[in-house]
Amino acid sequence: MKILVVEDEQRIATYLKKGLELQSYIVDLAFDGEVGFDLASNEEYDVIVLDRMLPKKDGMVVCAELRAEGNHTPVLFLTAKSQVNDRVEGLNGGADDYLVKPFEFAELVARIQALARRPRVTVGNRLQVGSLVMDTQAYTVLRAGVTIDLSKKEYALLEFLMRHAGQVFSKEQLTEQVWSYESDVLGNTAQVYIGYLRSKIDRPFPTEPPLIQTARGFGYRLGAE
Repeated sequence: MKILVVEDEQRIATYLKKGLELQSYIVDLAFDGEVGFDLASNEEYDVIVLDRMLPKKDGMVVCAELRAEGNHTPVLFLTAKSQVNDRVEGLNGGADDYLVKPFEFAELVARIQALARRPRVTVGNRLQVGSLVMDTQAYTVLRAGVTIDLSKKEYALLEFLMRHAGQVFSKEQLTEQVWSYESDVLGNTAQVYIGYLRSKIDRPFPTEPPLIQTARGFGYRLGAE
């Protein structure tokens, strides 16, 4: 998982970076709103941890401008402002969650994980994870603007993974969710179809980050590392 931390207090920012890297996350840092906005606009992140009061560009402005340009990366506000109206303002301004300083690091990690489990974008009939876009009404799938042809079961498996982006599922869980009670399903069917999807949505796009990830010993998830 890749996280952007935008925090002007370098001591706190460094502490967060070290702690999150110990959780095996990839962490980029920005110390002001302008740099944070540029990174968030040009790089792909699973979660943005955003201080509300920042130099050069306020956190509320950063969040609003990201949403205005169609960036739906989950945003977790960090702030010393603890009043209810401050939290409401932040959430209404486009943030997905709100954590008041001082906070426990374990709670921050739990909130990040909860945000990362949400589908990246669900707007009407449109699902999106990174450059992968699915229209569930037109039954179309595109990666980086290129149409991808999928079989009925490949489509069903991909839709399930996109609706639960970031979550890890065993092959047994995938079989249960996508193939239900079909009697001719083999034990490795989901694993085989994961291979089919990789050959269609990842391998033909070497300049895009791989989206189908293997959590060794646990299963598979959809989302860039």
